Amino acid sequence: MKVLGLFGSPRKGGNTEILLEEALKGAEREGAEIERLYLSDLKIAPCTECHGCDSTGDCVILDEMQKIYPKLLEADIIILASPIFFYGVTAWAKILIDRSQALWAKKYLVNDPSMGKRGKRRKGFFISVGATKGQKVFEGAILTVKYFFDALNTEYTGELLYRGVDGKGEILKHPKALEQAREAGRKLVLAA
Repeated sequence: MKVLGLFGSPRKGGNTEILLEEALKGAEREGAEIERLYLSDLKIAPCTECHGCDSTGDCVILDEMQKIYPKLLEADIIILASPIFFYGVTAWAKILIDRSQALWAKKYLVNDPSMGKRGKRRKGFFISVGATKGQKVFEGAILTVKYFFDALNTEYTGELLYRGVDGKGEILKHPKALEQAREAGRKLVLAA
């Protein structure tokens, strides 16, 4: 069982990183093999909408994203963690999502059987923290993540969302949140 943790925050030791680490610990306790990708450490260009992937499902931009595509496809569970930036995911998370247009093309334009109904099915989970307490603070991000997961044959199985948490490491003052993240990681592995 392979679990891929996607760290979407540029802030090391921040709230989403802490929560994702807890979720990965929970998954690891159930015997999962864990891989971590810190998106802000990678050199990934944004999608240029060149349509180079339309006929093959392969992105023509040659950068570190080429190493990430196989990791996304090999994973059994994908957990994306991103704080909210202007009611959406961070730029680092969004670049990865936008560059997954090649996988969308592989699934919907090329009709690659490995991406279709008979292809590998994955579980996906979203972790996010927003500084504001607005009722709609997570809506845009959730919709984006759901469509990202759809392109990867990944079932959106749920999320952990925390409003009103901003300061670096402030989530540590919420032990219940840490426990919920660990339990989410455990349950994802047990359900897969």
